[in-house]
Amino acid sequence: MGFPDFGSICSDFLFKFLVIGSAGTGKSCLLHQFIENKFKQDSNHTIGVEFGSRVVNVGGKTVKLQIWDTAGQERFRSVTRSYYRGAAGALLVYDITSRETYNSLAAWLTDARTLASPNIVVILCGNKKDLDPEREVTFLEASRFAQENELMFLETSALTGENVEEAFLKCARTILNKIDSGELDPERMGSGIQYGDASLRQLRQPRSAQAVAPQPCGC
Repeated sequence: MGFPDFGSICSDFLFKFLVIGSAGTGKSCLLHQFIENKFKQDSNHTIGVEFGSRVVNVGGKTVKLQIWDTAGQERFRSVTRSYYRGAAGALLVYDITSRETYNSLAAWLTDARTLASPNIVVILCGNKKDLDPEREVTFLEASRFAQENELMFLETSALTGENVEEAFLKCARTILNKIDSGELDPERMGSGIQYGDASLRQLRQPRSAQAVAPQPCGC
């Protein structure tokens, strides 16, 4: 699935993000906390896919995050997999109080790297940090998994908001760094990245290609 049309939004970049992981890990609550800055009290299992967006400032750049929250239940996997294509970043979520959700991480990660892109930037999120007394997965164990699979890692709480914003921003920051280093090319089909306005694209082109002066962003 591609990008919804946000032509009226003035941003330097648009990134397509996924929130993936087993059912009941708090994916929708993480998204709601990030978008609305509050906990989603009446959260039911997501049916198919839900969508949210937010403009953030990362390293001096304005980035619109377009976030697809996918259902974790097996019966929706065939539907949700179709949304993986062209994602630049993902939050891979497990519940620190549920070893079962942790044990399924490898399968979710394989899906992301196979169906989205081998270069997808993934941050592992151990959610429900506020339920530490009920913990079944240690920080150290998850940290090792992240290191072995070249993932960033944070423990989060959708209830308190701890590290929720940082998880999305850390992922976005890494994507921006990879664009700056040339490792990611926004022009490549399926990169999950779009330029937010024509002027930035003009600035990144060789001077010979800048025959037409860039138009101001009509925000």
